[in-house]
Amino acid sequence: MRIGRRQFLVLSLGAAALGKAYASEPFWAALRSGEAIAVLRHAAAPGSGDPHGFRLGDCSTQRNLSEEGRAQSRAIGDLFRANGISSAAVYSSKWCRCLDTARLLGIGEVVPLELLNSFFGNSSAAEERTAALLAWLRGQRFGGPAILVTHQVNITSLTGEVPDSGEMIVARIHEAEPVQVIGRVATPA
Repeated sequence: MRIGRRQFLVLSLGAAALGKAYASEPFWAALRSGEAIAVLRHAAAPGSGDPHGFRLGDCSTQRNLSEEGRAQSRAIGDLFRANGISSAAVYSSKWCRCLDTARLLGIGEVVPLELLNSFFGNSSAAEERTAALLAWLRGQRFGGPAILVTHQVNITSLTGEVPDSGEMIVARIHEAEPVQVIGRVATPA
């Protein structure tokens, strides 16, 4: 079954409900093989944007994950494991809510990547930042599962999709074609 750009498979089930039954879905196979990547919006963090004067590296100045967001992050990690992904290359925005989401997945060392940092407060940076991220992705050979944890604006600019907190967009990155979205997975907050 091929899932086209506008025909998404959206799962709104927790990892425990999924079990191995969904491990055969095409996008999970593409993720396991490294043919596709997962672009994950950070888990639930109340509010929007960041407080005035926030600083990277100082979580006390930022909007952070709620307890629900922490539980959601662990459930997303369980979902990956339930679908045959127990380890992955994990890259994250340097924002604390993204780093915490990535670490709580529990499936790989988290590498902070500036290209995944939010441009929420500077929409004029969207085109340039997205082009740089796409060029970086096209130059990578992950050789297995890869997960990028970032922000809604970054994901929307890259894929054209607007994910909820904790939602994953599964996409193929082609050398000269647009990003091809092949699936979406929502997890409960």
